Amino acid sequence: MRSHLLNDTTAEQYRRSVTEGVERVAAKLATTDRPFTGVTADELAPRIERIDLDRPLHDTTAVLDELEDVYLRDAVYFHHPRYLAHLNCPVVIPAVLGEAVLSAVNSSLDTWDQSAGGTLIERRLVDWTAERIGLGPAADGVFTSGGSQSNLQALLLAREEAKTDSLAKLRIFASEVSHFSVKKSAKLLGLGQDAVVSVPVDHDKRMQTVALAHELERCREAGLIPMAVVATAGTTDFGSIDPLPEIAELCEQFGTWMHVDAAYGCGLLASLRRRALLDGIERADSVTVDYHKSFFQPVSSSALLVRDAATLRHATYHAEYLNPRRAVQERIPNQVDKSLQTTRRFDALKLWVTLRVMGADGIGQLFDEVCDLAEEGWKLLAADPRYDVVVEPSLSTLVFRYIPAAVTDPAEIDRANLHARKALFASGDAIVAGTKVGGRHYLKFTLLNPETQASDIAAVLDLIAGHAEQYLGESLDRAC
Repeated sequence: MRSHLLNDTTAEQYRRSVTEGVERVAAKLATTDRPFTGVTADELAPRIERIDLDRPLHDTTAVLDELEDVYLRDAVYFHHPRYLAHLNCPVVIPAVLGEAVLSAVNSSLDTWDQSAGGTLIERRLVDWTAERIGLGPAADGVFTSGGSQSNLQALLLAREEAKTDSLAKLRIFASEVSHFSVKKSAKLLGLGQDAVVSVPVDHDKRMQTVALAHELERCREAGLIPMAVVATAGTTDFGSIDPLPEIAELCEQFGTWMHVDAAYGCGLLASLRRRALLDGIERADSVTVDYHKSFFQPVSSSALLVRDAATLRHATYHAEYLNPRRAVQERIPNQVDKSLQTTRRFDALKLWVTLRVMGADGIGQLFDEVCDLAEEGWKLLAADPRYDVVVEPSLSTLVFRYIPAAVTDPAEIDRANLHARKALFASGDAIVAGTKVGGRHYLKFTLLNPETQASDIAAVLDLIAGHAEQYLGESLDRAC
């Protein structure tokens, strides 16, 4: 079995095996004509369950053939222009190259003696991102697995900086459309159920700063501690960006930690035309960025940035066998001192290779293209009497609802929209997401593929209407 270990004696076998796998995926990408086959879990599960994992095939080609049957054929392909559902982006080729390199070398980014140059590359990218944000010379940060982990660590730092043993008094303020990880983080951090205060949003789904000021004042009058305000730069449902300068003023006034969840909106840091939408982010105490959303990187690639490097000490724990205290005095750069994780992939390499091949302007151009597309899509929806669109996009998300001309029952309209989404997914012709607005079911386009065209949006809108109308017709027949 040593013949399967990657080392100096198996380099040629490695080259052949990986090349064969790459060729399979390339062929699949070149011939995929829809984002999904429509396979159901009931159809796919037996194929996987009947594979005996204790009887290996002993042949790469045979394994790839099997993989075609259980994965590649029915995978959801984000690169397809009619994948319009969640915050999943098509990936750029330089990043995939970086993924191949980091997987093979397999550096672990916890200590210097496991990663060497990898540690310095990650640190340089952290500095680069902090500079783009404008956090100042004392800034620092660390790569994470994703936005949820970044938000958790940010709120951990805010909790510790609040300097109180009365956890029940701590309060976190976030808009009513902020990411669910804010409430989940509060639970994981041992805070009470009432710890997260939901702040109303305006018509554009942005946090109302007048309401925030009222809640902060009420918190202080009640003898509670305003631990943090989470401002969102790109909400998951609407792509809305909270008024960052005004929120920064309130945080300064009340002595509250300001965290900006820019997991989605971080692409604006590279934008050639929309960077001003993030004005005020430079005043944050911490910022979440997800390169695997709007920087077109493979999962996972995220980071937490902080204004004051010293606050990262709250995530530090010294183990004699790994990162002893003496390593700090010896100036050994161990990234585990800053991270919630110990063993950690060299995900920073993907972004490094991307920047060295494409440059930040290249990434920003792609993100600007999908934002432009969302504006076109909004105009299509606003002009289409079949649809109600919620808000003009700030980034690349559109939330809308099919409204049949002859039906006035909101519950029946809900069912028609739910059916249309499910039927579209089952067909495999396109994939859209769903959400609720005002308690009613809506559909959602999350546009992160520059290859998607306005004609794709128009075609999918016709498909949705067709499925909804078919459902309503059948519903009417059943009622009769």
